[in-house]
Amino acid sequence: MLGQITNPIIRGFNPDPSIIRVDDDYYIATSTFEWFPGVQIHHSKDLVNWTLLTHPLSRKSQLNLIGVPDSCGVWAPCLSYRDGTFYLVYSNVKSFNGVWKDTPNYLVTAKDILGPWSEPIYLNSSGFDASLFHDDDGRSYLLNMLIDHRRGRLFGGIVMQEFDLEKSQLVGTVHYLASGTEHGCAEGPHLYKRNNYYYLMLAEGGTGYDHCVTLMRSKSIIGPYETHPENPIITAKDSPDSELQKAGHADLISTSEDEWYLVFLTGRPLSQLGRCTLGRETSIAPVYWGDDDWLYHTSETRAPQMTISAPHAARNVEQNNNQSKEISFSDKRPLDINLQSLREPISDEWVSVNARPGHLRIIGRESLSSTFHQSILGHRLQAHHASVSTCVEFTPKSYQQMAGLVCYYNTRHYHYLHIRGDSELNDSNHKFLTITSCDNGEIIEPIDGGIDVSLAEKIWLKAEFKFETIQFYYSLIKPVCEADWLRIGAPLDGSILSDDYVAHEETGFEPCFTGVFFAICCQDLSGQRNHADFAWFNYHEISSL
Repeated sequence: MLGQITNPIIRGFNPDPSIIRVDDDYYIATSTFEWFPGVQIHHSKDLVNWTLLTHPLSRKSQLNLIGVPDSCGVWAPCLSYRDGTFYLVYSNVKSFNGVWKDTPNYLVTAKDILGPWSEPIYLNSSGFDASLFHDDDGRSYLLNMLIDHRRGRLFGGIVMQEFDLEKSQLVGTVHYLASGTEHGCAEGPHLYKRNNYYYLMLAEGGTGYDHCVTLMRSKSIIGPYETHPENPIITAKDSPDSELQKAGHADLISTSEDEWYLVFLTGRPLSQLGRCTLGRETSIAPVYWGDDDWLYHTSETRAPQMTISAPHAARNVEQNNNQSKEISFSDKRPLDINLQSLREPISDEWVSVNARPGHLRIIGRESLSSTFHQSILGHRLQAHHASVSTCVEFTPKSYQQMAGLVCYYNTRHYHYLHIRGDSELNDSNHKFLTITSCDNGEIIEPIDGGIDVSLAEKIWLKAEFKFETIQFYYSLIKPVCEADWLRIGAPLDGSILSDDYVAHEETGFEPCFTGVFFAICCQDLSGQRNHADFAWFNYHEISSL
C-alpha cells in the first residue's frame, strides 16, 4: 500500500541493525556471524524498500572465521560516517561457550560505501557490541558492553574510551558509563547527542522474548546517566499476541525532514512465543521527541507494529517484499550477492564458473559438521513459505562423496537431500539419492539407503519450506509443471532449524543467533576433491509473509 511500510523491512536472518543517513541515502549494516563475506549492508532511498548493496568484509585478512564455533564470528556491526569517511566497527567472536569469552573488536574504513574497505584496526577485546560515536566537538568514542566472567554474570555494564581518528587508536581513560536498567543484560550500546543531552540506547533483556529497547541520558558524556521514566521504548515482551517478537537492539535515524525512526531486530514466531525459523530480522518504527526531551514510540503501545506510516517523502512509494530470484551461473558476471559461504571466501580453490560454462562447479571438501573448510553456498530463507530448486550433475565413486541441497541452520542442525556413492572403493558407478538429517548433532538416515539414480546424468532437486514443515522433491526429467516433481521422504520438522530450538535443546548455553539457509554443497571426505556441477539456483517465495 502506498505510503506504508510493512515489517520486517529486511527479512530473513539480518539482526542487530545499525543505520546511517548520508545525504539522501540510508544504509543498514547487519550481523553475519559465521557466514562469509562479513556484514550485510542494505541501501534505501526512502526507508521503505531495501536492497542488499555490499559486504565490506570480503577478504580473509579482514575477517578470519576459520574454526570459529557456530553463531560466533561477526556480531553487531556499527556503521557510522564523518567527513567523507565510512567507519565500520565489528566483533569477531572467537569463543563463547563456558565462562570465558573471546571477543576482539575491529575497525575498517572506506571513502565509498562500496569500498575498497581498509585492513582492520584492532580496538579491544573487553566485550562485544562495540559502536563508534562522533561528537560535535570533533572527538570520537568507542563504546562496548563489558564482559564479566565472575560467577557467570556475563553482562558487566557499558564502557567507553576515546578513539583518536587521526592516530587510529584508542586513547585515554576507559570510563564506566552505566550498568543498564532494571531490565538487565545491557548490551548493544549506541550514543547520540541532542539538545545538550547524551543519550545512551541499550538492548536489554536478552535477545529472546524479553528483549527490549531502553534509553538513558546525561548532560555529561561520562555520566552519570539517568533512566527514561517510561522504559522500555519498544518491546514485545508484554504483547505475546504480537506478530513481531523479540524486539530490541535498536539504532536511531532521522530523515531530512526531521522525522525520526528506530530500526531494531525482531522475530516472527511460527506460533505464539514459538520458534523463529527466519531468524532475527530488521524492523522499523516511528518515534518522536517529547517536550521533556525523551524519545517515545509513536504507537499507543510499546509493541512493534506490522504496518507503519512511511516518511512524508515516501508517501507515493509502494513496498516490494517478495525476494524471489532465478540465479544462473556465468563467467561473465560475479556470483549473486545473496549467496554466502561458511567461514571463508568463495574462491577458485573450491568454486568455479569457468570449469564448465553455464554451471557452478563446487569441489567437495569437508563435512557439514566442519567449522573449517566446507564447500557450501547458501541463500537465506526470508519467508515462511518458500522453495528452492536446482539441477545437479554428480558422479560419486564412494559413499564418502556427496552433493545436493541442504536446509541448514548450523553444524548440528540440518536436513540434507543429496546424492552419494555406495561402494567403499572407487570402482562403483552406483549412486543413490537420500536424505540425511542432523538434530542436536545426531545423524538420522533412512533405513532403505535411498533411491537408486545410477542411470541419471542430471538430477533436479527441490526443497519447500512451509512454516514448520520441510518437504523434499526430486525429478529425473526436466520439470515443466508441479506434477513432474516427486516427493522423497516424509515431511520433516523444519522448526528444529531455529535459535529457539537449538538454545533449548543444547546442553548448557551456546550462542544460537542465525537462521535457515537453503544451500547447495559438495563433500568429499576421501580428500580426492570430486566435484558437482550445478546448472542454476532458484529461490521462490510462495508468500512474502
